[in-house]
Amino acid sequence: MAPSLSARDLNMAKDGVVLLGVGDVGPIHEPMDGYGALARATLAGGDIRFGQCERVYSERGSLQIHSGGGHSRCKPQMASIFGDCGFDVVSVASNHAMDWGGDALIDTIALLRGKGIATVGGGRNLEEARQPAILERDGVKVAFLAYCSILREGYAAGHKKTGVAPLRAHTYYRSFDYQAGVPPMVVTMPYEEDLEAMAQDIAQAKRQANIVVVSLHWGIHFIPRMIADYQPIAAKAAFAAGADLILGHHAHVPKAIGVYDGKVCLYSLSNFIMSGTEKAPDAARAFEREYSVELDPDYPRLPYGSDAKRSLIAKAVLGRGGVKRASFLPVLIDPQLRPEVLKGGDPRFQDAVDFMEWVSEDFPHRFTVDGDEVVIGA
Repeated sequence: MAPSLSARDLNMAKDGVVLLGVGDVGPIHEPMDGYGALARATLAGGDIRFGQCERVYSERGSLQIHSGGGHSRCKPQMASIFGDCGFDVVSVASNHAMDWGGDALIDTIALLRGKGIATVGGGRNLEEARQPAILERDGVKVAFLAYCSILREGYAAGHKKTGVAPLRAHTYYRSFDYQAGVPPMVVTMPYEEDLEAMAQDIAQAKRQANIVVVSLHWGIHFIPRMIADYQPIAAKAAFAAGADLILGHHAHVPKAIGVYDGKVCLYSLSNFIMSGTEKAPDAARAFEREYSVELDPDYPRLPYGSDAKRSLIAKAVLGRGGVKRASFLPVLIDPQLRPEVLKGGDPRFQDAVDFMEWVSEDFPHRFTVDGDEVVIGA
């Protein structure tokens, strides 16, 4: 039987609005209806469910020459995965959002909204892409904003151009040793104008809602523990502007959780329901060499590294005054690419907690296991 929220969880829900947030969603292999089988009951226990849309769903558009590949456009009927999981709000601010041009992105937004799902992070112009989605439950207004740091040239929205809300970063290479051949240090800094725009959006959203949740598609994919310099800078700026919670994704592996002035940043929730093109042997060896990760032969359609099957569901109990409690539910994706929400007492649950302690050890946090969830503290 699929795990569901405990009676204690349901009682807590009466004391606040339960937000459940997941990472990347966008399987490219049909059928769609089986992927959510093991997690559907847990998701049904939330008042608001958030996910990250990793594909576009359209019959229109043309593949951009510098895109990440043709797999990023799916048939419109494959967007059924979002309704099947009961998502209420979805970010379309991904690195693949403009792979097929503006028409495919606009079709995706229209398709999701037609299913009653709010979208954030993309639009016909920059103003639309920066607009929050505000959902109200039990008198608590929750605003969602979304931005992407992983953008190819031309993917950012402009004043008269379709695209996604940007939070870009500069990359610098700094020598730290006089010996020839020593690799340089990599330094990243957020674009000042993007950081200021995000802060303005958050401040404005905070005037309209009780809670502001910021979704960030950012960071370095595949490699556990590696957090780019610009990420903590952007997280702290978001919190200083009034954000209450950050939900990160893109890395295809869980990454650190950090608590800043009592506010929680989940740097990467990892995959939730994803699949990708199987790698040929030569491509697999090159991938493993380039990223220093191993592929799991039991997961040929999850070709992002052996830790890509690890996942999280972020959980937050929200009130008019802020986030009352933040936690995460450990998840393990099975070989059929179905996310399974793990239960306390399961050895796999403890393994997930240990992994999260390892990836978070350089960041301020405290994890406390409480039943089937892991409470996040300062």
